Amino acid sequence: MYHIFIVEDDSSITKMIQTTLEIGGYQSSTCENGKQAVEQILSQPFDLILLDVMLPDMDGFSILEQIRHLDIPVIFLTALQEVTDKVKGLRLGAEDYIVKPFEAMELLARIEVVLRRTHRENTQLSYQNILVNTEQHMVYRNDIPINLTPKEFEVLVFFLKHPNIAITRERLLSSIWGYEYEGETRTVDIHIQQIRKKLGLKDKLVTIPKLGYRLDQ
Repeated sequence: MYHIFIVEDDSSITKMIQTTLEIGGYQSSTCENGKQAVEQILSQPFDLILLDVMLPDMDGFSILEQIRHLDIPVIFLTALQEVTDKVKGLRLGAEDYIVKPFEAMELLARIEVVLRRTHRENTQLSYQNILVNTEQHMVYRNDIPINLTPKEFEVLVFFLKHPNIAITRERLLSSIWGYEYEGETRTVDIHIQQIRKKLGLKDKLVTIPKLGYRLDQ
């Protein structure tokens, strides 16, 4: 499970982010003070940092300058909308820059993209009689190759990485098709049906009424 560090001095925003990360299956820790945040980052490992720019004692840019040698991916969260501020953050080494206010699904989508880009993952995923090689883009059921479309493959991998977690259709759309995708959620249903049929997951990839789906282990 990825461990994400939230550095934010607004408690209401912090709680919203924590709830969002919990939905996404992430572990989180928080801090509202810049100096304390640096100390925590230097003393324990994190997979990603969500970093507010405007903090009471030290701005996010200064924090990043002190911890960037650790190569921990950073996403800036800020109310600043000036292009020069965005450019400054990205030039310092930030992976992304999200302007407040933002939607929870957008935040999850951005996090997933950054983690996918910055963390080398195991290329082999398995579930019961299913084996997936993400590097070769191959799926096997009982050692027999199964042909999936590129999007079906991505959806399957997403569920394999998030077992026993309720996944909304909107989250799948934002994560697989892009957070700005404007297609109907029916697109997700069609892909789920095909995955169930091809891999015999009718009883395991279950429908959650009025919400989405869950892959039961």
